[in-house]
Amino acid sequence: MQYYPKLIIDALQNVRYPGNGKSLIENEMLEDDIRIEGNKISFSLIFERQNDPFIKSVVKAAEQAILTYVDEAADIKGNIAVKYKKPLPEAPVKPLQKVKNIIAISSGKGGVGKSTVSANLAVALALQGCKVGLLDADIFGPSIPKMFAIEDARPLLNEVDGKDLIVPIEKYGVKVLSIGFFVDPESPVIWRGGMASNAIKQLVTEGDWGELDYFLIDLPPGTSDIHLTIVQLLELTGAIVVTTPQPVALADARKGLNMFRNDKINVPIWGIVENMAWFTPAELPENKYYIFGKDGGRKLAEEQQVPFLGQIPLVQGIREGGDGGMPIALQAHNPASEYFMQLAQNILQHG
Repeated sequence: MQYYPKLIIDALQNVRYPGNGKSLIENEMLEDDIRIEGNKISFSLIFERQNDPFIKSVVKAAEQAILTYVDEAADIKGNIAVKYKKPLPEAPVKPLQKVKNIIAISSGKGGVGKSTVSANLAVALALQGCKVGLLDADIFGPSIPKMFAIEDARPLLNEVDGKDLIVPIEKYGVKVLSIGFFVDPESPVIWRGGMASNAIKQLVTEGDWGELDYFLIDLPPGTSDIHLTIVQLLELTGAIVVTTPQPVALADARKGLNMFRNDKINVPIWGIVENMAWFTPAELPENKYYIFGKDGGRKLAEEQQVPFLGQIPLVQGIREGGDGGMPIALQAHNPASEYFMQLAQNILQHG
């Protein structure tokens, strides 16, 4: 039997596209590329997009129409090509492609020393030879500039690939960016959630971070728009939750853990840090006073089946180091610095 293009077109008039009930011909889905070689028939069907749910069923119906209305001996199976008007958009490239580990440092509530842990961990990792960046994402209470004694710093712009990027302030081997560099330190930041989220996006995507082993993000306390912005914007390697042993802090830390474990967020928990684990006065270095309770963070880690990264005591030197702009991790002569060096060692085992 001799085939003609019109036979094929007439046959495809009988195939309806489920999306609107019209025939393939009415929908102009038949490409002008019909080829006939003996009993072999081939042509292309054009769909709007690659994720059209009806592609397979329409192709199968078109094959059957040729066998039914043209010739049951026609060689059509596997000869219908599929083309698309609108290819799927490429997934946007996540920022910080040159960073090996992106770690969110979180706390369920304020006042548990999250920024102190962030600053000292960053310095301790740098002292271990790592390339480290630290983003102060606590928009409404940025404290990292004070802890690094760079409150008066004003970052410059550097042109990279035709784009102006913000050059982080480098101190103690750590690259630092904070909203505190761009606002009046004496005035409160009164921004709606969208403005705060956009500011964080800018510090991440427009920062000249370069190659890093660890990019630490000092998040605001609690769970907020900033947290959602970070997890949507970045491919987080893991999260660290800071708490005190106090039951009220542990309750909030548990909420923070559950946030990262949420199906829509799904960030691996690298572990829990128990800050202010005990008080040791300088004149009695062997004494431990459990002011906020004992081993609360350790017990929470066991309960939640996540790693316990360590305990940090409540000592005057840690507070003085933060207030003076010289994190105690830098002070090798101070016994308290060893707690942060050990914390860094535990982190290095992950990444």
